[in-house]
Amino acid sequence: MAKNTTGGKPEQLSGTTDGTDVPAISFEQAMEKLEHIVAKLESGDVPLEMAIELFQEGMSLSKLCGQKLEQVERRIEMLVEGDGGLQRKPFAAEQ
Repeated sequence: MAKNTTGGKPEQLSGTTDGTDVPAISFEQAMEKLEHIVAKLESGDVPLEMAIELFQEGMSLSKLCGQKLEQVERRIEMLVEGDGGLQRKPFAAEQ
C-alpha cells in the first residue's frame, strides 16, 4: 500500500483483502497520479520525509502500471492472414 499524498489514509493501489489480483484503480488513474508525484519531486520543494513517501508511492504506481500492461499484453491477440484465412495468434512482443 502507498500513502495518499493528500494526507488521508493510505490508498490501496492493487489487489484486494481476499488476495485476488483485482486492481483498485485504472491504468490511467495510476499514470495521472504518477505524473503528479514526479512533478512534485522534480520541483525540489518537498521536505525529505514527504519526498521519500512520494517516491515509495511512485514506485508502487509504477509497478502497478507495469503489471497492468503485462496483463493487457497477454490478452492481445493478433489476427494473422494464413493459408486458410484469418487465424488468431497470441500477441508476442518484440524483444
